[in-house]
Amino acid sequence: MTHLATNATGMVPPAVRADAVAAAASKVEIRDLAEVSELAAVAALFATIWQPGAGSQPVTAELLRAMAASGNYVAGAYEDGELLGACIGFFGSPAKASLHSHIAGVSSRGLGRGIGFALKLHQRAWTVCQDVSLITWTFDPLVRRNAHFNLAKLGARPARYLPDFYGPMRDGINGSGDTDRLMVHWELTSPAVSAASLGRPVPADATALRERGAALALSVTPDGGPLTGSPDGPVVLVAVPPDIEALRRTDPGRSQMWRLALREVLSDLMAEEARVVGFDRAGWYVVSRERSS
Repeated sequence: MTHLATNATGMVPPAVRADAVAAAASKVEIRDLAEVSELAAVAALFATIWQPGAGSQPVTAELLRAMAASGNYVAGAYEDGELLGACIGFFGSPAKASLHSHIAGVSSRGLGRGIGFALKLHQRAWTVCQDVSLITWTFDPLVRRNAHFNLAKLGARPARYLPDFYGPMRDGINGSGDTDRLMVHWELTSPAVSAASLGRPVPADATALRERGAALALSVTPDGGPLTGSPDGPVVLVAVPPDIEALRRTDPGRSQMWRLALREVLSDLMAEEARVVGFDRAGWYVVSRERSS
């Protein structure tokens, strides 16, 4: 059972309640981690998920120990004592202005149960209880399911496009190509994020937007490649392929075409201060050129 933390007034913050509901729905216990054995299990889990090259791993138990001991975020999701998922983050500058969520993952046995969502809501609740209202993280903008999870299900919003952010990674997920990333901001107490945390996100409907004249800045050709179009108009749609990870294995050349096309289109739009306001599950970023009020 998840412990419900209270604030200075003795009340349970809404973020903590949402965290407890999500953990219960996923049938896991999520808790902060600090013991060496727990942290070693997290490092081993991430190595299994990312399958890094020989002699390397995404994080080490020693690094996690230092992070936890210095007051940063390290948490795991358990079912009957088995670690099914974990998430880590560290505070950014200036001191504790935000938390940067560095890595999160769920084991193959835990997929499809909402454990990733529960972990993020636990991280949100933990961060709110630290009197911090912003979490940032990066993700590969070509991975459709991650874009939908981050932007639609969680309500985060892209702030910057970062070309080849990590340099070569050469693991089982990223392949050997450039590691472009979107940096997202998760405004923890905003109405949109609060609604998303209760399972009521605001959906994006690319079909309806196209019917109303949205421009297609990037779309998918019949053979699965990228097709650059017009970025003009108050609302612009930017496509990603159905499964970029499979494409990296079967057609590395075409996957690189997608990397370069998305980099050109989406980074240019964001550089012009257009805002990514949502993501349609069918594979479209929704970009607005209109100024927010």
